[in-house]
Amino acid sequence: MIKAVKFVSIPVNDQDRSLAFYTDKLGFQILTDQPFDGKQRWIELRVPGSETKVVLFTPPGQENRVGSFSNVTFMTDDMDKTYQELKARGVEFPAPPTKQPWGHFVKFKDPDGNEFILSTK
Repeated sequence: MIKAVKFVSIPVNDQDRSLAFYTDKLGFQILTDQPFDGKQRWIELRVPGSETKVVLFTPPGQENRVGSFSNVTFMTDDMDKTYQELKARGVEFPAPPTKQPWGHFVKFKDPDGNEFILSTK
């Protein structure tokens, strides 16, 4: 039976720029960076201390997905600290964190304009 999500693919235009963002600014670790086809590499990253993996790859014909809202929500234990650290590293946040009855969250963007949620437990 299914036991986990292996990875989530994030569509990007420039793999080098995206790799720098996800490793230098978000602190993800490189698991794989190898040729895939004549146009792209297979870049698989891991969120430190977790089993969560992301792939910086755009399937052929899916280029229109680059720069859109993603249903991916990343989690942090300390919203204020993480927000301040990421903001200091140059991560783009359209607005500051918001507290709602259902949780504390903030939206952020990668260099391609892909938008994600950062939330507390």
